[in-house]
Parts: sequence; C-alpha cells; structure tokens
Amino acid sequence: SLPTEPLLHMLAEVLFCQPAMPSLGLALTFDNDQLFWFNFPRSCWTPRLPDLPPWPPALEPPSELLQDATLCQDLRRTLTDHVTGLLPESKGIPMADIFPMQPPMLGEPNTLVCMVGNIFPPAVEISWQLDGVPVTQGVTHTHYTPTADLAFVRFSYLPVTPAAGGIYACIVTHEGDNASVITYWGERGDRDGDVGDAEAGCDPLRVPPVVPQNPVPTEVLETALCGAAMALGIVLALLGIAMILVARRNTHGTARMLEGGGPSPD
Repeated sequence: SLPTEPLLHMLAEVLFCQPAMPSLGLALTFDNDQLFWFNFPRSCWTPRLPDLPPWPPALEPPSELLQDATLCQDLRRTLTDHVTGLLPESKGIPMADIFPMQPPMLGEPNTLVCMVGNIFPPAVEISWQLDGVPVTQGVTHTHYTPTADLAFVRFSYLPVTPAAGGIYACIVTHEGDNASVITYWGERGDRDGDVGDAEAGCDPLRVPPVVPQNPVPTEVLETALCGAAMALGIVLALLGIAMILVARRNTHGTARMLEGGGPSPD
C-alpha cells in the first residue's frame, strides 16, 4: 500500500452535548484554532475574531444544526440509561498555564492569559485572584475549542497593571469536583533577604514568566487566524459558485424539457 501523507491542515466542526452546562456546544476549527462557535440561543454563528467573514447561513441552515443538537441529546440520554454503571466515566485533569500577552513591566497595563487544556468534559469554571482576593472586573472567557486528542481548551483573560509583590492566581474547577487546579503568576522578589514567595511557584516580573512550552505570540496567532479566514472565504466562495452552476444546470435542463414538450402520450 502507498504510504499515507500527513495532513497539512484540518478543518473540523465538532458538536458536543452533556448534562452539565453548557449543555450544547458547536465549534468550527482550523488546525485546532477556533474560527467560529455556534450561539444556540440566537441560532447564529459567531466569529472568534471580528475580522473573520460572516458564516453564510445557507451553507448550513441553523434548523439543521438544531436537529443535530436534538439528536445528540437524545442519543446521550439513551446511552446514559444503558451504560451507566457498566462503563467508567471519562474525565480529564485540567492543565493551566498563565502568561502575559505582552512582555511584563511594572506599572504598564497588560493582559494575563490563563490557558486551560486537557478539559473533558467541557464544564469548568475559571476564576482569578490577586493576593488571595477574587477578581472579576474585566475578566473574559472564550468558548471551548476542541483539540485533536478529543479534549478541549479554553482561555481566560484578565487585564492587569503589574505591581511589585502582586501574586495572581488562575483557579480551574471541574463541575462536580471537590478539587481545583491553581496556577500562579507574579513576583518572587526578595524581601529583606528572604526567599519570599518562591514556594508558591511564581515567576518574577523582571524575568520571563511561566509560559507554555511552545507559546504562540499574539501577532502570529492573529495572522494565522486571518490566513485561515481567507482560506475559508475562498472555500465558501467556490462552494457558492458550484451551487450557482448546479442550480443553473437544473434550470436549463428543465427549460429544455419544457421546450421539447416532454414525452408524448400513447
């Protein structure tokens, strides 16, 4: 047999349903980067970035997606009734990383990103603390993005102005679990010659903070998503042209039959 070549790019549409919230989720990804997510209450696709072209409703009508979602929920209930107690429940332990969007400098506004991976099922709460005090102002979260390993990833953003001694914490809690995953980011600086907060696993602001092993700069990520959006736009344009050609052929075929008078009666 011929050797199979590795996939260069992958465009995936993933639908999930579950008893936890959110009960439904649908995302369109390109190489594990989310392009669109479907807003079920409003029955519309929402772009991940504002520069992405709108998703054409005629390509995949919302009514069809709602039917798929209903089928998913019905299958889930049926399978739950038949396999509960027979098969173990699959769960992933979330893994969180915190990194700033820009190189950190004391007194300069920045944004902390908490990247939470290995999520399964997609039902986690992400919260922030500063020096042990909950922070909610300005916090935003992305929707769940499916990954190739059948798990999900989610991002949380916190606008900050780094100050000396500030310790930020990203707290990830799986619904129904009694334990949380906590990741810290902040200053380790010495205080009166002491080690300070080294035991908390925090990084100093004057050196590069803890980041993912292969971090993607914001500019590179946006460029990649915009490139994916252009490719998606070309694909959608080609699909639209093909649909127009098919419709015209069908129309011309019908017109010829009418001109010919159709089959003569016996």
